[in-house]
Amino acid sequence: MILQLLPYLVLGAAAGWLAGLLGIGGGLVVVAALVWLLPLQGVPAAALMQVALATALASIVFTAISSTRAHWRRGAVRWPLVAWLAPGLILGSGVGAVLATWLPSRLLAVFVAGYCLLSAWQLAWGRTRAATESAAMVGRGLLAVAGLVIGVVSAIVGIGGGSMTVPLLVWRGVAPVNAVATSAACGLLIALASAVVYGLSPRAQSMALPEFMLGYVFWPGALAIAATSVLTAPYGAAMAHRLSPIRLRRIFAGFLLLIAMMMSLAAVRGG
Repeated sequence: MILQLLPYLVLGAAAGWLAGLLGIGGGLVVVAALVWLLPLQGVPAAALMQVALATALASIVFTAISSTRAHWRRGAVRWPLVAWLAPGLILGSGVGAVLATWLPSRLLAVFVAGYCLLSAWQLAWGRTRAATESAAMVGRGLLAVAGLVIGVVSAIVGIGGGSMTVPLLVWRGVAPVNAVATSAACGLLIALASAVVYGLSPRAQSMALPEFMLGYVFWPGALAIAATSVLTAPYGAAMAHRLSPIRLRRIFAGFLLLIAMMMSLAAVRGG
């Protein structure tokens, strides 16, 4: 079992660093990697994306705690923005997790790839407002509605929402480093709500899943990813504070394009 979990430990280290650097909770890279790792554990194709999403979100709980703490210590989290996003994030995450258990794996993979491309386009070429930090200037009503949408989509694609939250906040004038930090805190709310629903969701009796499952969560993998991700998240956060805003935006956009290609391949091979 230790050797089988080694790839999950390596994956966790990469996810944690990305969580701190980009405020994404590492979810995108974890989901993309799990789509290729979980079949080795005996997860069937029919449930592959659901297990990948649930396991990624369970690991994000711990990663987001570490990342948020690192950014909070640097005073970068904009808590008023988190407060306006929170209700929608929690409600939407629960709804999205329920929907994901009914959607085909291939469709979920296509969904991930599609919104990654859209988010990358917004970051690379979209216009932004003048710098701001207040919820009123960003738009309280926008934050409330956006939280619901981000929560639903995040649970369906197994992420902490950073690939949507960061572009949204940057577009509305929040400095990239503050958008990343705020997104990390939002990712914790999304991961908690989604992981609970995935863990409690009933499965079809005919669906044969491997041992050590809690609902759709492969908990040994989730814990292994979390164990190393919490160690590397602070280093990613430190780097985020050293990079220029333009470079941070470009790194994020490039990362999203890479994940879109990985998930497209997963969809082509059958999800």
